[in-house]
Amino acid sequence: MPIIKHEIYIEAPIRACFDLARNVEIHIETTAKTKERAIDGVTVGLMENGDTVTWEATHFGVKQTLTAKIIEMEKPHKFTDIMIKGAFHSFTHTHEFIKSNTGTIMKDTFAYKSPLGILGKIADKLFLEKYMRNFLTTRAKELKKIAERQ
Repeated sequence: MPIIKHEIYIEAPIRACFDLARNVEIHIETTAKTKERAIDGVTVGLMENGDTVTWEATHFGVKQTLTAKIIEMEKPHKFTDIMIKGAFHSFTHTHEFIKSNTGTIMKDTFAYKSPLGILGKIADKLFLEKYMRNFLTTRAKELKKIAERQ
C-alpha cells in the first residue's frame, strides 16, 4: 500500500488553512486541472465530521466518480477522509495543521490501495503513485496561494 506524504508551509493562520482545506468550493478551485465538481452529498461550504461528498473528475482522460466521507475531525488541527466508493480499492487521507511562527504547516498523508491486485501494484510503480503525489502537491500549492491572498 503506497503512502504519500506532503508538507507545505502556509503564511496564514491555522484556522484559515483548516477551513480552506475542507471547503468544497476551494477543493473545486484547487483541482481545476481535473475538472472536479461535487455532484452529491455536501456540494458547497465546509465539510464536517460524518459528511460525505461525491466528486466527479477526469483522470487519465476518463470521467470518474468517487465518494469520500470525513471520519475524524479535531478542529483546527486534523481531519481524515476515506473513500467509500470509487476507483481505488481503498484510501485514507489525513490532513494535519500545525501552528508555526506566524503561519501553518499543512501535512497530507495519503495511503491508498489500488484495485486489480498485482495489476494495480504494477500501475502504482509505473505511474499511479507519481500521479497521486503530483495531484496532492499541486492542490496544496494552490491552497497555499489562496490562503496567502486572504
